Amino acid sequence: MVHVGHDSSCSSYCEKQDEAPWTASSPSAWQQHPRPGDPSSTLGPQHGMNRITRRTGGDTLIEMSPTESYADDNNGHHNPSTSVSGSSQLGQPGLLSLPAVCVESCESLNGSQTSVAHSNHSDSPQAEPLTLERINTLTGRWRKLALFLKFRSRIDKQTQSKDSVFFRDGVRRIDFILSYVEDKDGERKQERRREFEANLQKAGLELETEDKSDDGKTFFLKIHAPWEVLATYADVLKVKVPFKANDIPDNSEIPMNWLSTPFRLPDLIMHPEPDYFTAPFDKDKADFFLIDNKDTFFSPSTRNRIVFYILARCPYTTEDKQKKGIKRLLSNGTYTSAFPLHDSRYWKRTRDPNCESERFSLYNHWATFLCFFKEQPLNLIRKYYGEKIGIYFAWLGFYTEMLFFAAVVGVICFVYGLLTYEENDWSKDICSQDIGGQIVMCPLCDKKCGYWKLNSTCSSSWQSHLFDNVGTVFFAIFMGIWVTLFLEFWKRRQARLEYEWDLVDFEEEQQQLQLRPEYETKCTNRRLNRITQEMEWVLERTTADLVGKVLLCWASIVLWEMEPYLPITSQCARTCLSGATVLFWISLIIACIIGVIAYRLAVYAAFASIMKDSPTNDLHVVGSLITPQLATSVTASCINFVIIMVLNLMYERVAIWITDMEIPKTHLEYENKLTVKMFLFQFVNYYSSCFYVAFFKGKFVGYPGDYVYMFRSSLRNEECDPGGCLIELTTQLVIVMTGKQVWGNIQEALVPWLMNWWGSRKARNHPESLYSRWEQDHDLQSFGQLGLFYEYLEMVIQFGFITLFVASFPLAPLLALINNIIEVRVDAWKFTTQFRRPVASKAHSIGAWQEILNGVAVLSVVTNAFIVAFTSDMIPRLVYMYAYQPDGEMTMKGYINDSLSIFSIAQIPEASRPEPNENPAWFNSSYTTCRYRDYRYPPGHEKEYAHTMQFWHILAAKLAFIIIMEHVVFLVKYFVAWLIPDVPSEVKARVKRERYLVQEYLHNYEVEKLKHQLIGDSHNDCTCPPMIYPSLPTHEVLSECL
Repeated sequence: MVHVGHDSSCSSYCEKQDEAPWTASSPSAWQQHPRPGDPSSTLGPQHGMNRITRRTGGDTLIEMSPTESYADDNNGHHNPSTSVSGSSQLGQPGLLSLPAVCVESCESLNGSQTSVAHSNHSDSPQAEPLTLERINTLTGRWRKLALFLKFRSRIDKQTQSKDSVFFRDGVRRIDFILSYVEDKDGERKQERRREFEANLQKAGLELETEDKSDDGKTFFLKIHAPWEVLATYADVLKVKVPFKANDIPDNSEIPMNWLSTPFRLPDLIMHPEPDYFTAPFDKDKADFFLIDNKDTFFSPSTRNRIVFYILARCPYTTEDKQKKGIKRLLSNGTYTSAFPLHDSRYWKRTRDPNCESERFSLYNHWATFLCFFKEQPLNLIRKYYGEKIGIYFAWLGFYTEMLFFAAVVGVICFVYGLLTYEENDWSKDICSQDIGGQIVMCPLCDKKCGYWKLNSTCSSSWQSHLFDNVGTVFFAIFMGIWVTLFLEFWKRRQARLEYEWDLVDFEEEQQQLQLRPEYETKCTNRRLNRITQEMEWVLERTTADLVGKVLLCWASIVLWEMEPYLPITSQCARTCLSGATVLFWISLIIACIIGVIAYRLAVYAAFASIMKDSPTNDLHVVGSLITPQLATSVTASCINFVIIMVLNLMYERVAIWITDMEIPKTHLEYENKLTVKMFLFQFVNYYSSCFYVAFFKGKFVGYPGDYVYMFRSSLRNEECDPGGCLIELTTQLVIVMTGKQVWGNIQEALVPWLMNWWGSRKARNHPESLYSRWEQDHDLQSFGQLGLFYEYLEMVIQFGFITLFVASFPLAPLLALINNIIEVRVDAWKFTTQFRRPVASKAHSIGAWQEILNGVAVLSVVTNAFIVAFTSDMIPRLVYMYAYQPDGEMTMKGYINDSLSIFSIAQIPEASRPEPNENPAWFNSSYTTCRYRDYRYPPGHEKEYAHTMQFWHILAAKLAFIIIMEHVVFLVKYFVAWLIPDVPSEVKARVKRERYLVQEYLHNYEVEKLKHQLIGDSHNDCTCPPMIYPSLPTHEVLSECL
C-alpha cells in the first residue's frame, strides 16, 4: 500500500466515505454503483478486472480496478516500486482499503489549490458540485480556470500524461478503443454493450473505461489482449513469427550505388526490424520461436488485427447468437467508433520509452513533401499499418518510378514535334494565302453556318502537328511495350515483397476461417465442408481456447466441420439483380454521353453564329485560337466532367448496396466483386467521351448533298476539323484527366483537414496533458473499409488515361508523374495526420486490380493502333507521299488539295444552305463549288460523289497498320513476359531455404523434446524448470538440459 500524507479535510472526507455503500469490505460492494452504460461493474474475478465507478453531480471520477496501482505514474509509465500486482489483490479486499482511495482523491483536490468541492460528500456545507452547467455560467478567465481545475481533478496526478497508449497501470498496452455516447433513453444499447463486453471478457480480453473530458457524455472502452489470447488467435490465423536469424548473405550490390545516396533514408527507418526466417505460430511450440519479450513479441499492428478479429465475431445478445460483431453495433449506434490507437503525436515523439513513436518517424521521413525525392520506408509502413496498406504504397511508388521512363520518352516525342514545326508542309499549305486562302469550304452546319476559307484553321493545324507526327507512332508502340515491362517488373517486385513480408504461403483459401461476419449471420444453412470432412479431436484447453473455438464454429470434443452456405437459387437471383443494376447504370451513363453529344451538335451552330463577329477575333494572341470548334469542345468537356463526378457519387452507394446484397463469403470476394462493378462503371463513365471523339466523331457525317443526322433529327453529325480530330481528343483528355486529378487531390487533402479542424475546435483549448491519446484519435477521420479501394481506383483510372489514349497526348505520362509524386506524399500525410489508425490486414498482392491492369494493357494496344490509323492523319499522309504524290517526290506538297473533295454549291439542299446573313462578306455568286474533307469523285464525273480508289487504298493501309502494329506489339509483349521470370531466382532460393529450415528445425525440435521427456521419465534428475506455458526462457533451458 502506498502511504501519502493528507490534511484534516481529507480525514473528514474519508469519514464521510465510511458511510458510503460501496465500501471494499463487502465483495458485492464493487457492483453497487455501475457506470452509465457499463455492462457490468465486475469484469470477472478470473481476470482481475473488477471496477469501481463513482459519479457525483456532473462529474465522473476515473474508474479504478483492483489490478491497478493507486500510486503515481510518470507519463503513463508503470513504477515497479509502487505497483501492486493484480494477483495479490484478488480475494483480499483489505488491500483495497477505503482510506487509500480517499488519500488519492484528496491528493488530487489539494494539488488543484482550489476551494471548489470535488463531490457532494465533502464535509463543508457550502460545497457544491462543479457541474458543466455551472461552469457555463462563468465567463472569461474564470471559466477557463474552472474548466482547467475540473479536468485536472479527474486525473490522479498532474505528472501523469494522458497521451499514452497504455492502461492506467502503465503496463498493459491499449490494443483497441471503442467509444459510445451515454443516451438517456438508450437502455437497449446499454444492454447490448453489457452483453457484448461480458462476452469480450469471457474471450480473455481485458477492459478499462475512461470518460471524455470535453463533454462528459462520450465514454471510451480500452481493450487489451493478454499474451494467452494473442497466442491462441495467432495460432488460428497462422501468423508468421521468427524462429531463426536469416543466414543468407545479401549480395545485391548495385553498380554505382553512390548515385542513389541522396534518395535514401536512414537504415533504421528503411529496416526497422532484423531479418529472420519465419514460420506460422504454434501455441503448443511456443519455445520453438524467438520470444525475447512476450509484451513486444507481437507488433501493435498484429495485436489490433487479432483484437478486431475477435470483435467482429463476438455476439452481443443472448437471445439470438446470430447477432454479433462490432460492425453491427456501430451501424445501430450502440458504439460510435472502433479503432486502434496511433502510438504518438505525429509532430513529436512520445516521452514514453516503451512506445516506438513510429508515427513520428513516418511523418518526418515519409509524409512531408520535402521528402518527395526520397524512397518510401515500406518496411516501416508495413509494420505500422499492415501488409495491405504497405503493398498499396509499394505499388504506387513502383508505378511512379516506371512513369519516369514513359514521361521522358513522351517529352522527347513532343520535342520532336516542336523541332519539326517548320517542316510541316501541309500546315504551310493551309496557312498560305495562295492555297488555303483560295479554298472555300462547305458549311459545317445547317442554316447558321456560312462558307469559310481553309486558312482560318491555320492555328489548329500547327497545334495538331505537335501531337500528330511520326513520333506519335513510335510512342504508341513504345507504350505498348512499356506497359508490359511495368506489369512484369511489378510481379518481380511483388514476389520480393511477399518473401520479405512473410506472405509467400499466404493464400486466400487459407483464410476461410475468416468468413465475413455478415455472411455467417445471413447464411443460416449449414453443410459439410468437402475439404475438411474428417473427424477432428480437440484437446481440452483453457477458457480462452474454448471460447475462441466457439467463436470459430469449432466443437470442444469431436466434430464434423460444418460451414455456412448460400443456396444456389438465392445466389442466382442476387447475381441477376446485381447484373441488371450494373447494366442499368451503364446505360444511364451512355444516355448522358448521348446528351452531351446532342449538346455539341446543338450549340455548335450557335457558337458559329455568335463568334462570327465576336470582339475576341481582334485579340492579337488568342483571337485566332478561339473558334466555334474549340468553344464547343471545351464547354462539352466541362459539362461531361461535371456529369462524371455526379454519377460517381450516386453509383458508389449503389455499387456497395448491390455488393452487400450478394452476400460475398470472404473479404477478398467482397472486394473483388465491388472492384469489378466500380471499374466497369468508371470505365464507361470516364472513357466514353474520349472513345466518342477518337472513334466516332467525323467518321459518319456523309457529304454535303447527303448528310447524316443523329437519330433522324435536325442535329447533323459533327465533322472533324480540317486539322483532324486528334487535337480535339487531346483537349478532351487533358480536361478530364487533369480535372480529375486536381479535384481528387483537393478532395483527399482538404476535406479531411477541414473536418478534423472543425471537429477538434474545442479540444484545441485543452491543456496538453489532458488531451488523451484516445481523444486525439477519436477526433480524426475514420478510415473506412473501402478507403484503400478508392485509392486504387483513382490510380487505375489514371493508368487507363495514359495507356488507352496516349497516342493523342505524349505528355500524359508527364502529367501523371507530377500528380503521383504529389499523390504519394498527400496519401502519406493523410494516413499519418488526418485519419485514425486503420486495422491492419494482410494482402499478398494488389488483388483484382492486377487482372484489370492486364486487361487495360491489352486493350491499350488496340486503342492506340486505331487512334493512329483512324483518328490521326498519319496513314493518309504516308499513302499520299508514297503512292499519290504527283511529282514522284517524297514530300507532302499538294496533300491538302488532294485530301479535299469538290461539291457543287447549286446541289446543296435548301434545308442545308446557310441563311443570307450568315455568309461572310467576301462570299458572292462567283463561287460555284466548295470543298469538304473526304475522298469522292467531283461533280460531273460518271461516279459522281462516290468514293475514289484512293479512299479504299487508305482504308486498306489503315487496317494493315492496325494488324501489323498489334501483332508486333503483342509479340514483343509476350516475348518480354516470357523472358522476365515472375519470381527472382534469389527469392526462390530464399524461399526454399526457409522451407527447408522450418522442416529441419521442427523435426529436430520434436526429436529433442521427446528425448528430453524420456530422460526425465527414466532418471527424473533433470534440473531444468518445468515447461509451464508461457514461460519465456523455456527454449534456452530446454536446449541447455538436452
